[in-house]
Amino acid sequence: MENLNVNNSDKNNVYHKAKTWQIILFACNGLVGMSLYSLIGLASYSANVGYGIATVAVGGILTFTRILDAITDPLLAFVYDRVNTRWGKIRILIVAGWIIEAIALFCMFSGFSSKGHGLATFVGFYILYVIGYTMTNMTALTVPNLLTNDPKQRPTIGVWQTVFNYLVPITLSIALNVILLPKFGGTYNQAYLSAACILTLAVSALGVVLVCIGVSEYDKPENFKNITANKEEKLSIKDMVSAVKENKPFQCYIVAAASDKIAQQVASQSIVGTLLAGIVIGNMGLSTILNMIAILPAILFAVFGARYAGKHGNKESITTWTWACMGISAGLIAFFGVIDPHHIATFGPMMIIYVALTLILNGAKMCVTTANSAFVSDLIDYELDRTGKFIPAVMTGTYNLIDKIVSAFSVVIATGAVALVGYTQTLPQPGDPLTRSIFWMTMFLQYGLAMIGWICTIVAMRKCDLTKEEMVKVQHRISEKKKAAKECA
Repeated sequence: MENLNVNNSDKNNVYHKAKTWQIILFACNGLVGMSLYSLIGLASYSANVGYGIATVAVGGILTFTRILDAITDPLLAFVYDRVNTRWGKIRILIVAGWIIEAIALFCMFSGFSSKGHGLATFVGFYILYVIGYTMTNMTALTVPNLLTNDPKQRPTIGVWQTVFNYLVPITLSIALNVILLPKFGGTYNQAYLSAACILTLAVSALGVVLVCIGVSEYDKPENFKNITANKEEKLSIKDMVSAVKENKPFQCYIVAAASDKIAQQVASQSIVGTLLAGIVIGNMGLSTILNMIAILPAILFAVFGARYAGKHGNKESITTWTWACMGISAGLIAFFGVIDPHHIATFGPMMIIYVALTLILNGAKMCVTTANSAFVSDLIDYELDRTGKFIPAVMTGTYNLIDKIVSAFSVVIATGAVALVGYTQTLPQPGDPLTRSIFWMTMFLQYGLAMIGWICTIVAMRKCDLTKEEMVKVQHRISEKKKAAKECA
């Protein structure tokens, strides 16, 4: 990468850095992912309105496709490894994946919808969408490693991604529900679904163009080469097994991130939100208000978290902010335990304290997320140093497989937990009586389970040797190996 900007971050290494506009354009991937995420959120309506599929069957279909999505993630690594053109591979795979997604979604929501087709047609297009989504999403996850290896700059990529990942769905939600929906009678009919499809595909197409421009300087064959003696050696199952079995920092990351993810997924279930806001607090509208006012603080925390990670390293940043999350969560449990939580429902000191603690907790979580995103790039470089093989898709795909399988249990945990407190035939509803068992189960699902996940993170990170100082050595060794390989070529 001789044509890239460099920064002498230490005496031994010369880091390559991306320009700010390149990072911003790459972060425009949020226009792709989040816009199509907004559209696929209407899949149950499309299935029912356009294909006559019963609501119960829709749930089963979506569960099946999520499992399929998990399986396709590591499989893409083999495609990623074998796509080598003079135009690179990132743009080829992102564009190809988006085209597959766009065709599948257009057919699902408009082209074949409400034309007499049934379950098989819907499922077929949904599977096609999953394949396209995997290509674009997994390829995008490998880009940060290519953009920069500067430890101070890597976390800033997560900041810009946060900006787009927050603003795009909110903007589209307004466009779809406030502007578009009333024009079609205020119901999720076929005309509305078709219009929503066209709008989101147009937004995602713009995102694809911007991402391709942003990564063009880095999407070159020489940036994907191994530094082993046999540079042309193709990826094998053995490489994937080795990455999980022998890469200790990767093992630590899987434990830390997966344990956090399952707790996060459980807490995000609508029934848990109903327990907390609708029953314990008694004000369902408060959670909606919190989501709106949390945008700016989340971005500010992401910026601060990125700077902290750049100064102290991603491992230390994950550990520090995880401790902060645990402390704040413990404080929230204690706060709920000593007050009448219904006082939070009306404006006053209790609401102010709750909102402040919640925003600070969300901010600390954002700092962990920012460091986690940058840490993935460190892991890819560590594997390159360890084996001489550049296999970013293996690292991201293998983790996603484990992550999605683990997080799939979140619905079972949430529904099973509420069944233990009496909701065996019905689901929690706002205004239900608050009992002691419901209160403590809510505290466990919202905060306690997360604390268990954070304890797993602390333990895992203690066993991880990939500190900031070690990453300096890793980058130095990679640089020396590349020089040696170039001399031997």
